[in-house]
Amino acid sequence: MTRIARTTDGTPVVGDDEGFTPLAAADPGLTDVQSALRAATSGDLPDLGESTARRTPAEHLSLTVPLDRIGKLWGIGLNYAEHASDLNETRPDEPASFMKPATTVTGPGGPIRLPPPEQSERVTAEAELGVVIGRECSDLPEDAVDDVVAGYLPIIDMTAEDILQRNPRYLTRAKSFDSFLVLGPWIVTPDEVGPLEELAVRTVVNDEVVAENGVRNMMMRPRELVAFHSRVMTLRPGDVISTGTPGACPINPGDDVRAEVDRVGAVSAPVVR
Repeated sequence: MTRIARTTDGTPVVGDDEGFTPLAAADPGLTDVQSALRAATSGDLPDLGESTARRTPAEHLSLTVPLDRIGKLWGIGLNYAEHASDLNETRPDEPASFMKPATTVTGPGGPIRLPPPEQSERVTAEAELGVVIGRECSDLPEDAVDDVVAGYLPIIDMTAEDILQRNPRYLTRAKSFDSFLVLGPWIVTPDEVGPLEELAVRTVVNDEVVAENGVRNMMMRPRELVAFHSRVMTLRPGDVISTGTPGACPINPGDDVRAEVDRVGAVSAPVVR
């Protein structure tokens, strides 16, 4: 499994099940995560066996958000029919897209920080599969999407549901509190993930699976989402499309939230206020 990550001191690393090595030790021509993303789209990431540094097991590293430059952050609402019915919403005929600011992003371990009760008393957490763009593109046909995707990562997305329920026009505010998007701990390259339709996504709170569904049950699958949004605006390396959740769960201080995606990995964070 080829993974792109960053340590908390900002060092870009690449790795597999055996561990990670500094990106520059594996390939001196790759100087940052952005260059690794571009290499991943064409299958040109270095052979870890040729690295000049010994691999360090992931559990011995402190990893942060794997992107060194946060690009556009697209979210997709109601992409699973079951989740739409849970919210008493009609499943839309096209992506229910929204964007989140870069200030929402936090890395593995978070924490997820809830807003003061006077702003929101009901926040939900949602596990999602994230698609990371590795090459600039626009107006893509669906059969060209694999040429621009650098990889996939697990995501925890948050929503201040009571704000959203007051008025659907408040969606941006309900989604935009600091720490309302947990990314990481790594990006897994497409060749290692395999067929996306075989993946399952799970929202886990306090070690209990509260929602689970398969990518095959999405209204619009990841490749369709990339192509669709490339026709709206130019996509660039570091842009992320979070593809929707199988289900959300209210969270409270003291909870632990985890997003699990088959063959991609898991990311977790505690909840505080």
